[in-house]
Amino acid sequence: MALTSPAAQYNQAEGANHTGSLVIVTVLFFMWGLLTSLNDVLIPHLKSIYTLTYVQAMLVQFCFFGAYFIVSLPVGALIKKIGYQNGAVTGLIIAAAGCALFYPASQSGYALFLFAFFVLAAGITVLQVAANPYVTVLGDARTASSRLTLTQAFNSLGTAVGPFFGGMLILGGALLSADEVGALPAAEQALYRAREAATVQGPYLALAGALLTLAILFAFVRLPKIIHTDDNVNAAAGDGKTSVLSHRHLMFGAIGIFVYVGGEVSIGSFLVSFLGEKDVANLAPATAAGYVSFYWGGAMVGRFIGFAVMRYVSPGKALAFNAACSIALILTAIYSRGPLAMWAILAVGLCNSIMFPTIFSMALHQLGKFTGQASGILCMAIVGGAIVPFVQGFMADHTGLHLSFLIPAACYTFIMYYGLKYAGLYRAPAAS
Repeated sequence: MALTSPAAQYNQAEGANHTGSLVIVTVLFFMWGLLTSLNDVLIPHLKSIYTLTYVQAMLVQFCFFGAYFIVSLPVGALIKKIGYQNGAVTGLIIAAAGCALFYPASQSGYALFLFAFFVLAAGITVLQVAANPYVTVLGDARTASSRLTLTQAFNSLGTAVGPFFGGMLILGGALLSADEVGALPAAEQALYRAREAATVQGPYLALAGALLTLAILFAFVRLPKIIHTDDNVNAAAGDGKTSVLSHRHLMFGAIGIFVYVGGEVSIGSFLVSFLGEKDVANLAPATAAGYVSFYWGGAMVGRFIGFAVMRYVSPGKALAFNAACSIALILTAIYSRGPLAMWAILAVGLCNSIMFPTIFSMALHQLGKFTGQASGILCMAIVGGAIVPFVQGFMADHTGLHLSFLIPAACYTFIMYYGLKYAGLYRAPAAS
């Protein structure tokens, strides 16, 4: 997923050909997709190392996506002062620092890991707030939803690649269950934890180096400037309403973003554990991590398809259709076993494809002077990625892993409702 800056409005960058600039910004989408999806590999890894419950393991996502809620609005003010390109550089440096913190965390304990996740996510938040406005202004405003879907396809490429390499580099060893770790003598427990924790050092130091290299490149690359437009401009827009909260399609859209991000992240967080269940696929963690790439890769494929389809189909109808398919697939995974359950839950990724950019663009439709405030509200709603996995973790601890997937199913139920309710909000323009 990606978020939009909470700044108010943006003038379109000068010049007709923005392809080069769009390619440059898309590199950032790829990087934060890769970093975000690595959480799905680290959650079962840390759960095994520190003998955590599902709820305790979900603190990873709580700290990671909680950073979006805490950081997004202050970052908007920061970006307004230092500019969008400098903001991207700042975000890359902070994210690099977060990756570097994984080295001492591997020698310290779970608490420092959680802090490292928060710092990493704070950097990604700065990066996204700085980079996303370019996507919306580098082209026709009427096709912003389609264009954002296209760039998020490359974000999904990063999320697809992340679990594959993370599984090879981090989950190479055989992870033990909490009971198996608890049965080991104290000395062997300490050795096991130290050995498995150390596997994150190399990959995350390499990521820190890659992010710093990108920061240097972005500091010198030439990107078009985006000019902040004052809220008084277009003040007549917004249907004459006096408060951003009076726009119901926005408020419902904020709930939609909350439950979508929560549902998507929650499913990804439990995939390795779900695929390791004996009645599903009985896969080793390293092997299961490779299959997580199918989940995120499905979103990538779907976004390329959505880029074309949504130029002709009503976004609301497409959103409702995908949400209904997600619900059917999740229920299939819950109440079936073996390969059918495995592939059903992985196929939800394909349905996720268009949801975030579609909900975002529908929620911001014709808000005029309230666009900036509305963007901030939608940014904060990404905190669903912190809350929903936590709720599913609680349910998994008390009712079992299979039934816990009813939580994301409920999330998609609201998304289907939102799509149907606002199917007539606007129609995607026909492609020229």
